[in-house]
Amino acid sequence: MAKNRGKKYQDALKKVDSKKKYAVNDAVQLVKDIDFANFDSTVEVAFKLNVDTKQADQQLRGAVVLPNGTGKDQTVIVFAKGDNAKAAKDAGADFVGDADLADKIQDGWLDFDVAIATPDMMPVVGRLGRILGPKGLMPNPKTGTVTMDVAKAVEESKAGKVTYRTDRDGNVAVPFGKASFDTDKLVENLKTIEDVVMKARPASVRGTYVQHASIASTFGPSVTLDLESF
Repeated sequence: MAKNRGKKYQDALKKVDSKKKYAVNDAVQLVKDIDFANFDSTVEVAFKLNVDTKQADQQLRGAVVLPNGTGKDQTVIVFAKGDNAKAAKDAGADFVGDADLADKIQDGWLDFDVAIATPDMMPVVGRLGRILGPKGLMPNPKTGTVTMDVAKAVEESKAGKVTYRTDRDGNVAVPFGKASFDTDKLVENLKTIEDVVMKARPASVRGTYVQHASIASTFGPSVTLDLESF
């Protein structure tokens, strides 16, 4: 669909060899060089995995703290009571509550990036599933957002924790920084994600696990990665 894109995209696309698999450092530098947005673009990696997401054991989901952060200030909310609520506030949570916070969300408020909950609050949070689920905001033990250690969860989210999960077609897309980051910092973040995805390989998968991987900035064309260069 590149022919329907604007001139800036077309100019950027000319600098990418679509038949080439780029070494990680070269790919990251190229994505930075061809980024043309008038804001600080997010850079994202996408993996096409050889998994059958109809099989429960082949559905990947988890989280990882990027060593150099995401470049984005995360607004974090926590569903907790008592000492846990205080711990969350002390750790830097932006909003802390229980039923009152759930009511606020049901009324349409969604001005946050991460939702964390203690296990005892899940009956309250559970009724928000239809609202938070489609937006990827539902607390989940697999991503460390349902936990008794809310302070750690808040600190990690603020430090640059990202979540990952397979979509219905077996793709995993994860942001790993901003175009303004130094190349080496983006590379370190990218390698951290690649390592986590590789270690999450389901035991039942046969053959080539990662079929394709590419990176791109918000509006820029994608650059194919050479997986052997990690």
